[in-house]
Amino acid sequence: MLERGAVVLLELDPTIGHEQRGVRPCIVVSDPDVIADQRFPLVAIVPMTGTPGEGALYPMFQPGRSGLAKTSYALIDHLRSVDKRRIRRAFGVVSTSEIDALDDGLALFLGLRAKLT
Repeated sequence: MLERGAVVLLELDPTIGHEQRGVRPCIVVSDPDVIADQRFPLVAIVPMTGTPGEGALYPMFQPGRSGLAKTSYALIDHLRSVDKRRIRRAFGVVSTSEIDALDDGLALFLGLRAKLT
């Protein structure tokens, strides 16, 4: 079952320039109603990396319930929509506190912090 906060394995190629590429874990960030509705074939995802970043756009995620093999970092500035058929498999779910950190970074990146307060 695909849900918001699910960690999924995706093939991100083809890419251009500095976009994250290859097969890698990503976090699904779309609203649950969008994910469940067959009329919407795309979901928003945030790719992950093992390379630490600094600041709100690169929150840290721990192995465990997430299904990640090692400490990883979300690349919120690489937010993108992908077709649901691109998802190879879902293998975990991030914690509520990790979703909160992700939401804070998304609000900053998308310029929504003033509207959310």
